[in-house]
Amino acid sequence: MIRFSTAGESHGEALIALISGMPAGVPVDLDFVNHELWRRQQGYGRGGRMKIETDKAHVLSGVRHGKTIGSPIAIEIVNRDWKNWEEKLPVEAGDPGKHQPVASPRPGHADLAGALKFNFPDARYVLERASARESTARVAGGAFAKLLLRHLGIEVASHVIRVGRVELDRTAAWEEIVSVVARDEIVLSCVDAATEARMKEEVEQASRTGDTVGGVFEVVVHGAPAGLGTYANWDERLDGLLAWSVMSLQAVKAVEIGRGITAAESFGSKVHDAIHYATEPTGRPTRFTREQNNAGGIEGGVSNGEDIVVRGYLKPISTLRRPLESVRFDTRAATSASYERSDICVVPAAGVAAEAMVALTVAGLAQQKFGGDSALEMKRNFDGYIEQIRSY
Repeated sequence: MIRFSTAGESHGEALIALISGMPAGVPVDLDFVNHELWRRQQGYGRGGRMKIETDKAHVLSGVRHGKTIGSPIAIEIVNRDWKNWEEKLPVEAGDPGKHQPVASPRPGHADLAGALKFNFPDARYVLERASARESTARVAGGAFAKLLLRHLGIEVASHVIRVGRVELDRTAAWEEIVSVVARDEIVLSCVDAATEARMKEEVEQASRTGDTVGGVFEVVVHGAPAGLGTYANWDERLDGLLAWSVMSLQAVKAVEIGRGITAAESFGSKVHDAIHYATEPTGRPTRFTREQNNAGGIEGGVSNGEDIVVRGYLKPISTLRRPLESVRFDTRAATSASYERSDICVVPAAGVAAEAMVALTVAGLAQQKFGGDSALEMKRNFDGYIEQIRSY
């Protein structure tokens, strides 16, 4: 079983990703892992923190001579900004006069709920862990999951379909999404140039008014076979697991599988994907197909062989340059919410983090279904299952 966890604070010394259950023998491309971390830092509307950090994965264990060895993988990502916070967030007691409390909670953030939960006098410790900076470790771990899935011919990628009020009005082809991921310069990760230009204007409008803007990203899993997940138990359904993993990301407030939102207001005849059976020109049967993919590649909690499509709905960032009303922790007096250096728009970055969570979820289910202590054994089991499907 693949298990994954993270540790670290936004302004702490480092972030840590820990992955266990990866089979031995998976080729590890550190340039790919670091490129994934680079992608998370990009996008129009990112804040000043991204000018400070240059995220790099330092693998501490579990990889030797360029391949996984079956033991837990520990990855460290150093925070370069730590040098400015050593006296503000020391491990020891330190000098209280140099600490930097968050005096008033920010509406929409975990500040107040977290301070109440843990009985903190201010929201500094809440902010440090609740921050989306934590998603850096997720992206590093997700990159390893992608390397495992790549070994099975399965790819995961994302693109942005909405920023604020501007939305892509068509379905993106897989080749277009791959092209977005491969860009040397990331603006807003939209497959359509004209739509992306209007999205950029939406971000600029928010910037001029001291506001923030959210949006919608779409993650697509390409090449996954039918049979991942199960309808047998409620907590093992693929759609439920994907919804859980993507919803766990900071600022994501809704998750959609396929055309789930549109389906809720449509008749069944317009929603469900008719099933056909494709044949080669020679007449040899190939596989079951669907002309549309409204189900998002999942039926009854099980992958059906089509692309798996997951959308995350991202609320605007909670930290505003023109803060909303709040209350001081110490005096309960009315005041403005605290301001911490922040972004205006993070929808492309959230898409990259969601790719990581989707990849970890799918890789875990693949490892569960196909087993194998080594990548070779897992691939052999996978190939046998694919042949079983083809000869069904």
